[in-house]
Amino acid sequence: NMWRTLTFSLIVTLALGTEVSQSEDVGSMVAVEKAVEEQQENFSDISTVLGKSRHQILAAQFECYLKIIHDPSRTEEGTHCNRTWDGWLCWGDSAPGTVMQMCPAYFLDFDPAEKVTKVCNPDGQWFHHPVSNRVWTNYTQCQAYTKDKLKFTISLYYLAMVGHGLSIVSLIICLIIFSYFKSLSCQRISLHKNMFLSFILNSIVTIMWLSLTMANNQAMNAGNPVSCKVLAVLTQYTIISNYFWMLCEGIYLHTLIIVAVFVGEQQLFWYYVVGWGFPIIPAITYAVARGLFFNDKCWISSHTHLLYIIHGPIQAALLVNFFFLLNIVRVLITKLKETHCAESTAYMKAVRATLILIPLLGVQYILFPWRPEGRISRAIYDLFINICSHFQGLMVAIIFCFCNAEV
Repeated sequence: NMWRTLTFSLIVTLALGTEVSQSEDVGSMVAVEKAVEEQQENFSDISTVLGKSRHQILAAQFECYLKIIHDPSRTEEGTHCNRTWDGWLCWGDSAPGTVMQMCPAYFLDFDPAEKVTKVCNPDGQWFHHPVSNRVWTNYTQCQAYTKDKLKFTISLYYLAMVGHGLSIVSLIICLIIFSYFKSLSCQRISLHKNMFLSFILNSIVTIMWLSLTMANNQAMNAGNPVSCKVLAVLTQYTIISNYFWMLCEGIYLHTLIIVAVFVGEQQLFWYYVVGWGFPIIPAITYAVARGLFFNDKCWISSHTHLLYIIHGPIQAALLVNFFFLLNIVRVLITKLKETHCAESTAYMKAVRATLILIPLLGVQYILFPWRPEGRISRAIYDLFINICSHFQGLMVAIIFCFCNAEV
């Protein structure tokens, strides 16, 4: 009868859409039944939440009660606070002290990066609020810095727009210079031009995607449009293309200087395959995986390991390129010591430009797994990463064109 009553109570709870902002301690299955029955009599503000947030809370509540029922009892000796549902989150059996979880993503003004805390008293009872004398969970941090973070996010948005705008303008100028002066026409310049084009496409697609996600935020909350997902995948494709064109630059120089088996000019067809063709594979793989396993709004969230489908090939390309260029530097230094050849000096300048660019453009993928926990340190980290990400095209233009002695 107890199980039948509990199941019936859960069904009634889901049907009526009722929630409770605070639940009592759950010490046994009888206590669980009692807590569920009390929910039928207590309506809270959560029941007024519309749309997806309400369904998320109800689903979380249902899963929590199933967890309370089916999880094995605590075996450790000593006092502990019993498992419970507090209205928004599920808490397991806990030893005395402070327990933490990440803030839920039910509401727009809740920051999932902040933490929720709940105190288990030494007597094995959850902390009661001194005013209401009810079991209390501290959700204050979830909203504490929301407005400040919103302002910071808007600042990063404008920073991205400025960075990509400057990148587009500077790279177009570089393409005009390389195309106008016929004396600059050679295979290495052709590779430069393709790399510039990939950065221009990346900046254009990124501006479109950021504009869509910022301007149509309300529309996206109502639905999950395909257009922004397509732009998200195109953005990832162009990012991979950027780094594989950099890899093409390294392969070209390595083949020209180290391998030295080609007579005349190299065939650029395979460079086009690597730079434009190969990035399609991880981009499509990422799109399929994201659609199946992490289908959030516009695929904006970075809280998923699926991003390594994109970051993995990029990090591999950076690593391979780095070793290629180090090998080239080793050979060129040897040649310069022996012959002091002017040609070796010219090659050294080209290699130096690419070698400088690798840490500049790859730093965000090296530091990506090491995002700090503190609020201020995380803001500094985000600012640094965004500058490195959104001003890449400008850095490429400066190093490969404006500071190029050949131009």
